[in-house]
Amino acid sequence: MADKSQPGADGSEFRTGLLCALGAYGMWGFLPAYYKLTESVPADLVVAHRIIWSVLLLTIILVVRRRFDEFIAILKEPKLVGLLAVSACLIASNWLIFIWAIEQENVLDVALGYFCNPLVNVMVGLVVLREKLTRAQSVAVGLAVLGVGVQAVLAGGLPWISLALAFSFAGYGYVRKVTPVRPTPGLLVETVILLPLSIGYVLLNLSWGADALSLQQPAVLAALVGTGVVTSVPLILFSAGARRLPMVMLGLMQYIAPSLHFIMAVFVWNEPLMPATLMTFLIVWIALGIFTADSFIRWKRAPKRVVA
Repeated sequence: MADKSQPGADGSEFRTGLLCALGAYGMWGFLPAYYKLTESVPADLVVAHRIIWSVLLLTIILVVRRRFDEFIAILKEPKLVGLLAVSACLIASNWLIFIWAIEQENVLDVALGYFCNPLVNVMVGLVVLREKLTRAQSVAVGLAVLGVGVQAVLAGGLPWISLALAFSFAGYGYVRKVTPVRPTPGLLVETVILLPLSIGYVLLNLSWGADALSLQQPAVLAALVGTGVVTSVPLILFSAGARRLPMVMLGLMQYIAPSLHFIMAVFVWNEPLMPATLMTFLIVWIALGIFTADSFIRWKRAPKRVVA
């Protein structure tokens, strides 16, 4: 008998997974539009709010779902806490660069960073895990490097925002991969680690006379509170989708978010798409096409597990 826990084994499970994954990537794709609501607040303060409100919402979610004991169990393991402290620093850096780039109207750089992320993941596997690349993967990574080089030469500098986003998120993904914790309690531990610094930073800004709580701007305050939702909900949806869908499908769907970033940057916010930048995108898209085709072929050839 086929194992019903396998992705696609049950039609309703597959549809649920597809909807959850679409919801997650869709929310991540519209994050730049969301953070346009808070652009009157400095990026560092937005990140502090994001951490504070995420702690509150994640705690409520785990308590309601009767899973708060998973959070407590992690805190009792110093090695896990140490790994999550590293991942917390990486994700906080990623959030800060992401939000700062949006405030500086550099959403195209954000899109390029997340298009490059799958290829950077392959490079991390090569360097850190000593994984061997297929010929197609090598070509894809080489093209991505070429694309960055084109941007550096023709535009007069490296796309450091894109590189910082891609490498910080790839590093975060690697640390979380080797840390045996579930996504939601793991994120709660990460944000709790960052919580004292975040609260302290907000209080420090208040002591300087800054409107760090945006009390004079109720709509902005509501958007800051909502950062807890836009941080936590996509993660939960993604986790639900990942349990029900083949990894190759998730790999294809990860391009939804940067595609939305690109479309909004060019057609909504009218960011200039310079020839050098367009050429870089085209080279990276070709690289992703090769990488995706290779992943799909290898997935089709892999033996499917059947459980008696």
